[in-house]
Order: sequence, then structure tokens, then C-alpha cells
Amino acid sequence: MQSQTLVPFSINARPDSLKDTNFDLIVIGGGVTGCGIALDAASRGLKTLLLEKEDFAAGTSSKSTKLIHGGLRYLKQFEIGLVRETGTERAIVHQLAPHLVLPEKMLLPLIEDGTYGKLATSFGLKVYDVLAGVKGKDKRRMLNRNEALSEEPLLNDDILKGAGFYAEYRTDDARLTIELVKTAVRYGAQAMNYTKVVDFVYNDAGKVEGVVCEDQHSGEEWTAKAKQVVSAAGPWVDKMRKIDESLEGKRLHLTKGVHVVVPNEKLPIKHSVYFDVPDGRMMFAIPRGKVTYIGTTDTTYEGDLNRVVATYEDAKYLIEAVNQAFPTIELTVDDLISNWAGLRPLIHEDGKSPSELSRKDEIFTSDTGLISIAGGKLTGYRKMAQRIVDIVLRKRDDLPYKNCFTKTIALTPDSFKDSVEVADYIESLSDRLEEMELTDYHAWYLTTIYGKQAEQILVRYEEEDSSLDADVRLQLAEVWFTTHYESVQSLSDFFVRRTGRLYFDIHSIAPAKDLVANTMQTYLGWDDTRLVKEQETLQILVHDATHYYEEELV
Repeated sequence: MQSQTLVPFSINARPDSLKDTNFDLIVIGGGVTGCGIALDAASRGLKTLLLEKEDFAAGTSSKSTKLIHGGLRYLKQFEIGLVRETGTERAIVHQLAPHLVLPEKMLLPLIEDGTYGKLATSFGLKVYDVLAGVKGKDKRRMLNRNEALSEEPLLNDDILKGAGFYAEYRTDDARLTIELVKTAVRYGAQAMNYTKVVDFVYNDAGKVEGVVCEDQHSGEEWTAKAKQVVSAAGPWVDKMRKIDESLEGKRLHLTKGVHVVVPNEKLPIKHSVYFDVPDGRMMFAIPRGKVTYIGTTDTTYEGDLNRVVATYEDAKYLIEAVNQAFPTIELTVDDLISNWAGLRPLIHEDGKSPSELSRKDEIFTSDTGLISIAGGKLTGYRKMAQRIVDIVLRKRDDLPYKNCFTKTIALTPDSFKDSVEVADYIESLSDRLEEMELTDYHAWYLTTIYGKQAEQILVRYEEEDSSLDADVRLQLAEVWFTTHYESVQSLSDFFVRRTGRLYFDIHSIAPAKDLVANTMQTYLGWDDTRLVKEQETLQILVHDATHYYEEELV
């Protein structure tokens, strides 16, 4: 498996050096799909430019259930090909980033009149294992009622009949995305966040040959030329097709998914649980670090694409579902410490509810030559990228066709070999951190966020002011690393997508936010007006993550 050295990737990569470049491929959209395409294309020798209007992973790719999973429920919909592909892919992505894609045992309670019966579950999980190539101790086990209660004593024993126990993988979707784009940059791609595509450039034959970009900070417009343009803009795919005047035929059906977060002690489950909801859907409860998160809702969305929020109705739905599955918990809205709300860009199908819509990806090619991709699952990003780059290369007569080899490209420098090595590293790091006034949690956090890149952060930590609280001091070291090596340009980049603190450790933000803001101002050269704007934006983000609205924002 190939691994690359760390290279600077920061705000300094601005458009002056790009304006006169003719690219082979421009990718619109810095989510997991767009970043996957950029890596695949760059690794196969295409001169590639990736453009994202906000931050990398700012949309759907930081708002998922954060699972690399094969989609058990898709068996019920007879989407065998989707299950087979994503089942295979989850094992590959685990190999590419073992610290980010972590093995997670999933418990599927079997209840009276539930979605899954015992025989159907046993057979379905067996098929699931076969399709996904699951081996050894990760193969499914069927548990009787007492065994299921032994694994999860909080389950509703009045209706529990048994459980299925099977293997999945938990991830950090935003971190996976940023490691993808960093790896693409190491392979020669150019990638820019906060660069919005506002129009297309066409040749005399009416074919797309470039894009008009707008720097979201300075307002400067500039043009980038390319032989092929791909839109992987997620929920904004149809907006790009509209600008291209090619919005016809199939279109997006946006659905909203909300997740809520509680302290571990409020829902102290030992495993991830995939449980029935009264309306016939299924939901996850997943322990992660200090917290357990619960989700998701699945409702048609027609509100503001740029500010998606959780409503009281969303919170009520999730709370009622948890209280039915774990009746002794008695969860209330006051127990929720944070939330996130995101959109799924699914393909519209007449007569189908949001939960019934297929998660398969679709590729659209307009008469102008613009290629768009939408739908799909986080787990399938690599194969989606491969299909797009295959199409691009087959359109080219001047470039030799090269096969995709991203399944061998490790996503971090000095990558871990497997999950055993990850666990060993966390243990050894815990011993070292005790002398640095950091905790076992920090060892887990640093490893599962940065992998062995944590070493550079810890070197910087030792250089920060030792009189500061240890976690604040660590955040300043992280700011140094993420601004220099991960293109952080805002407080939201740092607290939401690089560290996940807004969702999973929200109480750590208040003690550090002013020092973090001032440090970022120094590194990035903000004037005082920009500093105030950043602080105000962070205040809004914290509000949205801790409050519930009466209705959607429009």
C-alpha cells in the first residue's frame, strides 16, 4: 500500500498560479465524492483542480451517520448489487485509513412485531456477510433474549426476543474527506476551498471548457479552463445543472437527516445499536468518545440549502424512538448537548417516501459535456470516483488510459497497518500523554482524528504556553497543524470539520475559542473585521447545534 509524506496545504494556494493553467479536469464540490474523484484523477495522471464553495466536507460529507457500512436495510429492498459493492468497499476503506474507519460491532434487537424476524434476520445477516466478504470473528451471531440483554441491559426486555450481532465500521466523515483531499494534493491535484463556481465557460461548439470562480472571502472572480468539468456538488448538483441550462429528466430529491448527541452516562450502551422506530423505520444509537449519538430522521427537505437546522419535531421524533427502545433512559430535550442536520442528495422517484428512495448513485451528462454525479453512499465514494474518471479518460484520445489504483493508496502518511496497530498506538500514547497532563481520552481522540500525524501536533503542544489548561493548549497546537497542513480558513473549519468538537465535545469550545480565534488571526492574516465575523459565525453554529427551531429555515 502506497503512503505519502505530509506536504503543506493551506490558504497560500490561491488562484494567481492557476489562472493560466489548462487543466485536464475541474471537479466542482469538495465533499467525499468530489475529493475521491480528485484523488483518483490525480493519481491516474490527470492535471486536476478541485473547487469547493465553502469548506471541504461542509455539506453532506460532515452530516452523515458516520458509518462505513454495507447497508443492511438495502437487502430488504433487494438492492443486492449495492450491498455487495458497499460491503466490499468498507473493507477497502478500512485498510486505507484504519484509524478513521474503525471496526464496530452492531447489535440488531429483535422485538415483537418488529421490522426483522429471527429467521429473516439470521438469513439476511448471513447473506450480508457473504456479500461483504466478512470473515472469522466478525461473522454474524444470533443471540437469544438473555444473551442480547447481557450485551445491552438497557434494551426493552418487555418486547425483546433476541438479537443479531454483526460487524460494521464507524468513521469520521469529515476527517475522511479532508484526508482524501490532502492525498489528492500530494498526488499533484490543486484544491481550493471557499471558491464558488458561479458560471461555466463554453467554446464555440457550446461545450463546457471551464468555470468562472468567485473567491468567497475577497469577492474576486477568475476563470479556470479544463478539457472536462465534473459536478459532484451534492445537494447543489441541480443548481449547477440549472446554470448549465441542462436541468431536465431525473432530478434530486433532498431529504434531511438529524442526529442528536447525549453524554455517554445518559445512554451508556456498550455497542452500536440498530433499532426499530414506531413508524416502521430503523435508527442508530452509536457510542463515540465521551458521547452517544442517535439518528437519523429522514424527511423531504425544501428549505435553505446553506443553513439546515434541527427542529423540535426532529428532536421529539428521535427522543421518542430512544425511549421506546431503551425505556429506563427517559430521555428529554434537556439531555441533548448538541445536534447536526444535513441533506442527502437522492434521486427522485415518483410515489416513493424519503426512506424508500434508492441510495444508488446516478451520473448525468449534459449536451454541453458537463458530467454530474449525485446520490450514492459515503461507503461507495471510491467506486463512484472510479466510474467518473473512467468516463473522463475514455473521452480522451490524447491520454493513455490507466486503471484505477486508489484501493492501494493509504490516506495518511505513515499509515497504520490495521486496527490492532491502532489500538496499540492509543495505548502507548496514553502512557506518554500522562506526563503531558493529557488524558486517555486525548490519546483516543488524537489517534482517531489524525492518526500518526498526532506526533507533529504533540511536538507543537510542547511549544505552546505551559501555563494554559492542557486541552486549550492542545487546541492551539491543532490550530497550528490544521491551518498549515489542512487548509483551515475559519473557526467553523476547525471546530466542526477538522476536530468534530462542535458535535462530540462541545463543552471544550468555550474555554479555548478566543485564543483559537486570535491564533488563527495571526496565522491567516485576518483583519479585525474578519475576526469579529468569524466569532459571530461560530456563535451561530453553537446556537444551531444546541437549539431546536419551530420550523425549517427558508
